Amino acid sequence: MSTLRLQKRLASAVMKCGKNKVWLDPNETNEINNANSRQNIRKLIKDGLIIRKPVVIHSRWRVRRNAIARRKGRHTGPGKRKGTANARMPTKVLWMRRQRVLRRLLKKYRESKKIDKHLYHSLYLKCKGNVFKNKRTLMEHIHKKKADQARSKQLSDQADARRHKVREARRRREERLNQKKAELLQTYAKEEEATKK
Repeated sequence: MSTLRLQKRLASAVMKCGKNKVWLDPNETNEINNANSRQNIRKLIKDGLIIRKPVVIHSRWRVRRNAIARRKGRHTGPGKRKGTANARMPTKVLWMRRQRVLRRLLKKYRESKKIDKHLYHSLYLKCKGNVFKNKRTLMEHIHKKKADQARSKQLSDQADARRHKVREARRRREERLNQKKAELLQTYAKEEEATKK
């Protein structure tokens, strides 16, 4: 009995697959044995005496199940870890993420006129200096700063209003005094004229 090695090799070349994927019909070995060219092999493939075996299923079900468990935090204890903490999740990556989040927030606030360019710049440098550990602390700081600014503006406005009021009152008082002085002078002048006559 022949091995049909040639036919298998030619069939794998014609079908563009490995030799293990080639199935030769065991009942038609004589006819397959006569085929010694690629053209003959193509005819046998067309007739169904040589078939390409289907791809073996390699299930990913177990992998998916494990991935779901890992998302919940299973299978990640000390015994499952190979690299250092910094190799598993680099501190630089965490830093970059945090900076991008904070800078994005600052940019958004500046564009929507929630903060002016001076506050933006000081907060930008504070972010770079590791003052804010997350977005929430930065937002709280911004709200606090804005409240302080509003309070100081209100106080300065009140002080200005008070100064203006005092200034007006002083001016009115001076006008009154000047008027009284002028009236007194007039009365004195009239009295003097009367005495002269």
